[in-house]
Amino acid sequence: MKESDRKYRHNNHSVGSATVHLIWIPKRRKPVLVQEVKLRLSQILTEVANEKGWIIKCLEIAPDHVHVLVEHDPETPINSIVKAFKGRSSRYLRQEFPHLLKLPTLWTHAYFYDTTGKVSSSVIERYINDPHHYK
Repeated sequence: MKESDRKYRHNNHSVGSATVHLIWIPKRRKPVLVQEVKLRLSQILTEVANEKGWIIKCLEIAPDHVHVLVEHDPETPINSIVKAFKGRSSRYLRQEFPHLLKLPTLWTHAYFYDTTGKVSSSVIERYINDPHHYK
């Protein structure tokens, strides 16, 4: 998709596109995001996005980190998006998978973000989908 083909959200007083690339890791970068945990995490993130009216454009869950490219409304700060994703997923995953309770918390407090204004979303999608995440 060319940047000129980009879809914009139309709100009462604005037109635009707010897309952010997020990355976060489990505590101690433990490779716990595998099998059923990985599938359930994908479901939880999708549920959160749907409830909030966000669009997950790309999602990759590696054993020790998560990449999400999400289009969101311009009124929502990035830290609120991260809090929604990490908060619900931590709570649900630790309830449903008791072995995750061995970690003091599921996620570290830190996260990476980059708005996608400098490069096209398609470039970031190619990066996220690249098999380099699996050693």
